[in-house]
Amino acid sequence: MLMRRVLTALAAISIAASVLPVAAQAQSGRQRGGGGQQQASGQDEAPRRAIRIAPLSRRANAGPCPYVKILYDAARYVEFEGERAAIANVGYTGEIENLTSDCQYRGDEPIRLDMRVLFQFGRGPQAAGDQRTYRYWVAVTERNSAILAKEYFDIPVNFAGQRTAAVTEDRTITIPRAEITTNGSNFEVLVGFDVTPDMAEFNRSGSRFRVNAGTTPVPATAAPTSE
Repeated sequence: MLMRRVLTALAAISIAASVLPVAAQAQSGRQRGGGGQQQASGQDEAPRRAIRIAPLSRRANAGPCPYVKILYDAARYVEFEGERAAIANVGYTGEIENLTSDCQYRGDEPIRLDMRVLFQFGRGPQAAGDQRTYRYWVAVTERNSAILAKEYFDIPVNFAGQRTAAVTEDRTITIPRAEITTNGSNFEVLVGFDVTPDMAEFNRSGSRFRVNAGTTPVPATAAPTSE
């Protein structure tokens, strides 16, 4: 019953957006899934800079909020020119650095989930130009079960002559509830880049390239999306 109500109300699972280009600063409390990370192809591992994004306001609710997380297999986007995973072959890169969320619902109201996502982008040796459009997705699932809705979003990034850029996006998701007893713990919200199978495998291996290590991200020029 829950799945049928949500699927038939797909238009009601609306994901509105505002795009906030920002320069990256220090972070606290980042959460990651999956196993440890390792160096790849001789690339020196640089110390991780802490990244901070402004937290969302906490609100009182009729129940718990949906569980929101970054899918580990799709947390990073790394393009390679050629078959070898080497630093000289890296094109455009991206990483979901942080995610914060809060929700609100009372009585029989739908769940309003507000989400803030921090993206870091980079240009490797094989990056062909100053602009790149990245794509990512947001999926609403029944907890540990089927996907109820999934939407894709584009982020046009202008590096403005720099090697790195950062973009923060705010999204609002409205999730209908089948009954008044249905609460946020019935749902899970996942975020990830639109990656190829090879990219997903590279992420699962724990390998990484810090092509933008040691540089300071600059504000990106990103066109707002309208949904």
